[in-house]
Amino acid sequence: MSCRIAAENFSPARETFPIFSSQMELSDSSISNTSASPTLAHFLKQVGDVRKEATGDGNETPVHQVLDLSDTSIESRPLPFVLSFSNLTYSVKVRRKMSLPSLISRRRMSEPEVGDSFFSSTKTLLNDISGEARDGEILAVLGASGSGKSTLIDALANRIAKGSLKGTVTLNGETLESRLLKVISAYVMQDDLLFPMLTVEETLLFAAEFRLPRTLSKSKKKLRVQALIDQLGLRNAAKTIIGDEGHRGVSGGERRRVSIGIDIIHDPILLFLDEPTSGLDSTSAYMVVKVLQRIAQSGSIVIMSVHQPSSRILGLLDRMLFLSRGQTVYSGSPMNLPQYFADFGHAIPDTENRTEFALDLIRELEGSLGGTKSLVEFNKSWQNMKKHNVASNSERSDRHGLSMKEAISASISRGKLVSGATNNGASPSSMVPRFANSLWIEMVVLAKRSMMNSRRTPELFGIRLGAVMVTGFILATMFWQLDESPKGVQERLGFFAFAMSTTYYTCADALPVFLQERYIFMRETAYNAYRRSSYVLSHSFVSIPSLIFLALAFSAITFWAVGLDGGLSGFLFYFLIIFASFWAGNSFVTFLSGVVPHVMLGYTIVVAILAYFLLFSGFFINRDRIPSYWIWFHYISLVKYPYEGVLQNEFSNPTKCFVKGVQIFDNTPLGSVPNAMKLKLLGSMSKTLGMELTSSTCLTTGTDILQQQGITDLSKWNCLWVTVAWGFLFRILFYFALLLGSKNKRR
Repeated sequence: MSCRIAAENFSPARETFPIFSSQMELSDSSISNTSASPTLAHFLKQVGDVRKEATGDGNETPVHQVLDLSDTSIESRPLPFVLSFSNLTYSVKVRRKMSLPSLISRRRMSEPEVGDSFFSSTKTLLNDISGEARDGEILAVLGASGSGKSTLIDALANRIAKGSLKGTVTLNGETLESRLLKVISAYVMQDDLLFPMLTVEETLLFAAEFRLPRTLSKSKKKLRVQALIDQLGLRNAAKTIIGDEGHRGVSGGERRRVSIGIDIIHDPILLFLDEPTSGLDSTSAYMVVKVLQRIAQSGSIVIMSVHQPSSRILGLLDRMLFLSRGQTVYSGSPMNLPQYFADFGHAIPDTENRTEFALDLIRELEGSLGGTKSLVEFNKSWQNMKKHNVASNSERSDRHGLSMKEAISASISRGKLVSGATNNGASPSSMVPRFANSLWIEMVVLAKRSMMNSRRTPELFGIRLGAVMVTGFILATMFWQLDESPKGVQERLGFFAFAMSTTYYTCADALPVFLQERYIFMRETAYNAYRRSSYVLSHSFVSIPSLIFLALAFSAITFWAVGLDGGLSGFLFYFLIIFASFWAGNSFVTFLSGVVPHVMLGYTIVVAILAYFLLFSGFFINRDRIPSYWIWFHYISLVKYPYEGVLQNEFSNPTKCFVKGVQIFDNTPLGSVPNAMKLKLLGSMSKTLGMELTSSTCLTTGTDILQQQGITDLSKWNCLWVTVAWGFLFRILFYFALLLGSKNKRR
């Protein structure tokens, strides 16, 4: 029923929607049967049917087809979506400069403005902004730098915290819930946040894996990506990596189109873009806006901010909204600009670009004494007159004939939303799922992408492995085959302390890993591409193989070279405790990367905290000697537990002796006297103590050393489990850091 209503109320679009080229012809009858124009999702179904008929097989295989964007044989009737916004107002607190002249002048002020204080002032970024955007059209927000363009886009995209923004934003007259908006919309940031080592095709394929539902076959997902590549004009660059400063990749215009592509892969109803043409040459900018026009004509509402469009781009725009210092100075069609400014008393010359003239005039008024107040007031009267003239127009009332639920239902019926939406549901929010895939599928896709990135940057793991092996080699040759003497005991303690702390320091390279992905993660999770928990779990699982390899390399190099005790079982525990240390250290650094947004600040904090962990580990000062007000730090030291674990692994044999007879005088002032004198002293001690002490008498075992070091609380296996538990704890804290720190909203 909703589709029939939609078909009756829709008017033909200005231009047509692209169809498949002659490489695969669709019958005219199959197209004419649809109640409205076919979307890309509808074409995918047609492609699958034709493929099955051609092969006689129900199994689908990936087929690469081409979209003919110039074909004009099908008329497009957009769905009746109207996004309205009224009286949007947004203010922020700005801290005042505390200088003496400003303080004096502030004292002379009679009354401060509302919301102002002695230390801060209120700055209005949006002031009573109203307007509307319709499906099938592009609404462009224009203005000088600082006029409020990006702020308005953020307000419409629900990127401003609730309570800070005043006014209403509705879709077909109904308030948009945040959960629903995330699913039916997409937001393209001004910066191109992409993985540099992935190709254009791989980037879009991963976006399809995230945003398209698991019920859609793999071949249809690939077909959707191939169709989108053609729609975006990226066929020649499909196999080229995105690239960065160190790797040559696609051009700036192609990067921008890829950024748009990953956000429209699920065919959103609302598309917001923050200056998509910024930094591009005129040809690339025109191609980007041309792509946006095609997206709009498929039944989407496209709203973008643009700094200064060329005359060619101006011809692609349907509505324009000029802002000046947060206020509207013009709202309407580009065709009405000459009449508007002529009525204002500043006619646009025929030889000038209309938008350039308008922006120059606005800047000139902003620099005048009265500012743009006269133009703002003129816009209000002009809009009122315009509304009065169209009040009797039936088309305006018809546009609001469908409720939001009916419009979304009609959109789903036509295949507009391919993100797993259904027609079932009492409310619009219940018609669309929050996430397209399950947690496990998200984890697999994220892990696959992470491993692909790692394989294409092997030098990163190679450098880390080299650092671990060089450190292990230096320790092995420095502490080569330690003996079982008092000096050997001290050297073993020094080796274990340095080795355990080294495992944590070599984990510091995990810090920039998430920081490089931070804004990509925020962009993808802002509109529910995947769950934050999926990212944390996949990030954890992907890191384990490399940590195992590092732990095995370090253990194999140092265990037998240093001459540690325990044989094969001792080596196994030594390897496990080294791996647990890498795991805990990697988790700790990952957690800090979620809290600290800057690399250099993060490195400073990591180095400082790890130094404190080593200080309170029990190597420099025994637990019994640590002051009571610092003992808590001893128990939260990450180095403490693996350090005590390896000591127990080394000294737990009660039959192994480390101090015999005259060795008792080592590390004392008597250590330098002749051996004969030491034997006489040992004999005197025997008489005094009433027990026989010879040069072969065992005076200190491994158990005695553990007691001297104050290591009596936990067994070595408990030390291992506690170290592993620290790693899990920091992963959980990392999740909460992402949950609380990646809201991506203005306050």
